[in-house]
Amino acid sequence: MVVKGIRLGLNRFTLMISLALSTATFAVSMPSVLSQGTNRITIDGSSTVYPITEAVAEDFQKNTGGRVKVTVGVSGTGGGFKKFCSGQTDISNASRPILAKEMQACNSAGIKYIELPVAYDALTVVVNPANTWAKSLTVAELKKIWEPAAQGKIKNWNQVRQGFPNAPLKLYGPGPDSGTFDYFTEAIVGKSKASRTDYTPSEDDNVLVQGVSRDKNALGYFGYAYYVPNKNRLKAVAINNGKATVAPSEQAVLNGSYQPLSRPIFIYVNAKSAQRKEVKDFVNFYLKNGAKYAKEVRYIPLPSSAYNLALSHFQKPKLGTVFAGKEAVGLRIEQLLQREAQQ
Repeated sequence: MVVKGIRLGLNRFTLMISLALSTATFAVSMPSVLSQGTNRITIDGSSTVYPITEAVAEDFQKNTGGRVKVTVGVSGTGGGFKKFCSGQTDISNASRPILAKEMQACNSAGIKYIELPVAYDALTVVVNPANTWAKSLTVAELKKIWEPAAQGKIKNWNQVRQGFPNAPLKLYGPGPDSGTFDYFTEAIVGKSKASRTDYTPSEDDNVLVQGVSRDKNALGYFGYAYYVPNKNRLKAVAINNGKATVAPSEQAVLNGSYQPLSRPIFIYVNAKSAQRKEVKDFVNFYLKNGAKYAKEVRYIPLPSSAYNLALSHFQKPKLGTVFAGKEAVGLRIEQLLQREAQQ
């Protein structure tokens, strides 16, 4: 069962994203007598991509009159790929490209896949609204906060920048199975998964939202779609990348100025599953309506040409990845399109 969250209000969304994983597990484990005559699509992975896939899934299920059930779990990008590359899911939500070790796992299991970008995200650094000092942070300051060497040492705000208060620095961030964690550490620290560990981690971004919103001295990071509906409880920090100080926004992503924290987000489709009518219909529906749903859940839609190209890749199908198993930090939309156009 997938229920719409962002479109039906913050409270309902917060409840459902927290229960998404257990809901998906329950749906998959229901007795067969309850699922007779029903086709099922299983999806897992990124909490960042969850809102858009969940919105697509609800409307798709309505359009099928209940003949297709779509379950969407949230175990993080890395956790999702573990399931996907062992054949447990039809589609994997991913907030970063598939990595070399995951490509190897899929190959070993004979899993071929189709990589489809579905939107752009402005990864957002947030503080509590009562924080009056950290209106912007440099990439170097973020590195100073989050790098492994900061563990047990950078514990107060005044250690980040002279003039900041002598107050405890409370950190919230995604767990190590998260693609957002992978991307942020690559973009800010310079190496994927290189991070201090003395912070409050969660694969559920709503836990991070709640943590920062309740603590004046907190700082956290997660996808833009989780910041926008919580603007009354959080404050976005502008990022100084050495060229400009830019706050996260749709315009900043589109013009390429929100660097290095803007990124494409993806779904990966099991090529064998894609031969099933219900999966084929679902992915076609997703890509044909991608811009609508991306905007609806507060992500940045790709140009129509990108969705058309992705649809062409799915229908061919074009197997594999254009990222060679590596992160793609600072990739602008036009650069993504150039990669996607490669055959």
